Amino acid sequence: MITTCKVVSKIRCRMTDQAISPRESALPDAVAPTRAKATQRQFWLKALLTLLALFLAGGGAWWWFSRSPTALMAITVYGSIDIRQAQLAFNDNDRVSRILVQEGDQVRKGQLLAELDTARLQLNADKAKADVNAAAASIANLEQQIAEQQLVVTKAQADVAADDAALTFSQQQNARYSKLARTGAVAVQDSQQWWADIREKQANVSRDISAVDVARKQIDVLDSSLATANATLAAQQAALSFTRQQLADARLYAPADSTIEDRILEPGDMAGPDSPVLTLDLDNPVYARAYLPEPELGRIRTGMRAYIESDAFPGERFPAWVGFIATTAEFTPKTVETTEVRTELVYRMHVYACNADGRLRLGAPVTVVIPLTGNAPTARGEQPCG
Repeated sequence: MITTCKVVSKIRCRMTDQAISPRESALPDAVAPTRAKATQRQFWLKALLTLLALFLAGGGAWWWFSRSPTALMAITVYGSIDIRQAQLAFNDNDRVSRILVQEGDQVRKGQLLAELDTARLQLNADKAKADVNAAAASIANLEQQIAEQQLVVTKAQADVAADDAALTFSQQQNARYSKLARTGAVAVQDSQQWWADIREKQANVSRDISAVDVARKQIDVLDSSLATANATLAAQQAALSFTRQQLADARLYAPADSTIEDRILEPGDMAGPDSPVLTLDLDNPVYARAYLPEPELGRIRTGMRAYIESDAFPGERFPAWVGFIATTAEFTPKTVETTEVRTELVYRMHVYACNADGRLRLGAPVTVVIPLTGNAPTARGEQPCG
């Protein structure tokens, strides 16, 4: 700057001195406003953070004290309505004759739904009935023959007794006349006549005993034939019962109150045990498929009372009960909307509800509320909905 002042005019040097001199002398005075502004900003930042902390604390306190008793004393999970289904098929192979229901029909337990063509089955039943009648007639004939042989045995035994008595009398007479003949009181021919009579009576007794033996052997043969005939009759009766069961199986009945979802086969189609005819929705009860967080597993038991809430019926609760809790944990399915982190382990559960009016529909999203107090598990039995 000194060299420059020698070359330039005095005015320029004076201006240079003025530019340098004030800058060096004014610097300490300019620092004070800057520090004041920084201090002011820090004050407002601290005030803002304090207000934010107070707001969050107040909001948390309001949320805590404004929670409903249900939120405090119950577990809430989320899921959707599911139903059980039944695939109905005939228990025999034949053509479908009639289907008496349409898709969407409400049916009652025991209602006739469909029938097979029973012409072939009826012929089989008629033949089985004829076979039973023939076997019964054979048994009756054998029993009659046995009865006749019993009469033969009885008569032969009577003849044996009579001929044995006659033989005894002849033997007595022969002894008497033989004694008289030795003394000469009677002729020797008389004694010989009684001896011949004895031989005749002995022959009669032997003949009658043989007749008894023959009749008894014939009875034994008939008894064996009768046993075979009885076995044949039992087999024919079983065959008849089978054909009658086939006729009964040609009719398809609703196993429970339900809704027809699908007519899979139509009249004229070939049906069989592996070919379902109708699909039934067993929609009473229905169940909510929900997911229980792992930390809550120890507080819930099957049989506990619950409630199902649906957006379709705001303000209304459907009485329900916990029917199933899975034994294996899984990650929350992505299709289930919950307020928890989806990567947390959960247990699938089924919460059942009676649905006689059909308002809870398949796939409807629902909220499940399970009270934690005064909620002991209760067995529901075979017919929980009556």
